[in-house]
Amino acid sequence: MEMRMTFVWGRSSESPEMYVFNLVSVFVLSLLVECLSHTRFVSSETDNIVAGLVQTGLYGARITMAYLVMLAVMSFNVGVLLVAVAGYTLGFLVFGSRVFDRSEYQKASDLPPLTC
Repeated sequence: MEMRMTFVWGRSSESPEMYVFNLVSVFVLSLLVECLSHTRFVSSETDNIVAGLVQTGLYGARITMAYLVMLAVMSFNVGVLLVAVAGYTLGFLVFGSRVFDRSEYQKASDLPPLTC
């Protein structure tokens, strides 16, 4: 098995259909990470215990998806890197920026921000 430490273009062993599926999967995962990072799912009237359990579940899901994207990027494939960045960017545009002004929904997220 070849271990490379530089970014490469293209696919090495999978079929073209599987490569496209992998790219779409990484894009969707990174988009969902941004969705969970900037969306409020728990209302202020929710019981603290239920709200805490929902927040914990959402946090676990977000961290799992973020690590899966990170592992995909560690394949050192430029295509995977580009779709991950595109997914995070589009996710921030839709869910985190003021482009789609949702002033009545523009409250803080249920989850703490991802840190680098």
